[in-house]
Amino acid sequence: MSNQTSITEFLLLGVTDIQELNTILFAIFFTIYFVNITGNGAILTIVTSDPRLHSPMYFFLGNLACLDICFSTVTVPKMLENFLSTSKAISFLGCITQLHFFHFLGSTEGLLLAVMAFDRFVAICKPLRYSVIMNRQLCVQMTVTIWTTGFFHALLHSVMTSRLRFCGSNQIHHFFCDVKPLLDLACGDTKLNIWLLNTITGTIALSPFFLTFLSYFYIITYLFLKTRSCSMLHKALSTCASHFMVVILFYVPVIFTYIRPGSGSSLDQDRVIAVTYSVVTPALNPLIYTLRNKEVRSALNRKMRRWFRLDKI
Repeated sequence: MSNQTSITEFLLLGVTDIQELNTILFAIFFTIYFVNITGNGAILTIVTSDPRLHSPMYFFLGNLACLDICFSTVTVPKMLENFLSTSKAISFLGCITQLHFFHFLGSTEGLLLAVMAFDRFVAICKPLRYSVIMNRQLCVQMTVTIWTTGFFHALLHSVMTSRLRFCGSNQIHHFFCDVKPLLDLACGDTKLNIWLLNTITGTIALSPFFLTFLSYFYIITYLFLKTRSCSMLHKALSTCASHFMVVILFYVPVIFTYIRPGSGSSLDQDRVIAVTYSVVTPALNPLIYTLRNKEVRSALNRKMRRWFRLDKI
C-alpha cells in the first residue's frame, strides 16, 4: 500500500461542520448506539438461550441482530471519538479496514434479508413442507454463503481502493471511510473502481431487493387466492410485517446512495442518508421485532422475570 500512496492518514470531517453541535450530536448518537447494542444484544441472547425460539426464522433473526451490532460498531465508535477530539485522523490501513468491514457487513445484511423473505415464503405458501425444506443444514449453508459472499464483495472494494494513488487532499467529507468519498480524493484513473461500485455493489444491493419483493408478491398472491378468512389473512401478513419494515428501512437509503449517479450529489445529503442506514436503522430493528412479534416479547419477558428472581436471591 505504501508504494501506491503518499498519504499515510486521512481526516474524517464528520457529520457536520458546525463545531458547536458536536456535544449534542455525541449525546444523541451515543444514546442511539446504546439502544442498538442493548436491543440487538437482548434479541441475540433470547434467540440463542430460549429453546422455543430455535427455529429457522429466529436463527436468521439472531444473525440479523449480530450484523446490526457489528455494522454500527464499524462506524459509530470512531464517529463518537471524533465528536470530542480535535484530531479526526484515521490511518490509511485503518481507513481501508473500516471500508472493508462496512461493505462486508452491509452487503451480508442485504443478502440475509432476502433469505429471511424466502423463509417467510416457505412458511406461508408451503407450510406442510416447511420443516423439510428449511432444515438445519440448509439454513446453515445459506448463512455461510451470504457471509462469505459479503466478505469477498467487500474484499474486492478494499483491495481495489487500496491500490489507488492518493497525493492531494486527505480530508474525507464523511464520518467514515467509504468508497465514493475516497474515489473523490484519488489522483489516478478511477473508472474501474466506479464500474465495480455501480455493477457489483449495484447487483449485491438490487438482486436481494427484488428477490425479497418477489417473495412477498408470491406470498400476497397465494394468500388472496387460497385464504378465504380475513382473520387468517391478517395473521399471515402480520408475521411478515416486521421483516418488511426492516427491508424498507435498510434498502431505501442504501439504493439512494449507491445506485444514483455520483455527479451532482450533495455531500451533506450523503452523510444524512449514511446516518440513517448505518446508525438509526440498526437501532430500530430490535424495537420493530420486539414490538410486533409476540414470541420475541414473551421470550424477553420470561428472561427478564428469570433475571429478577435471581437478583432477589
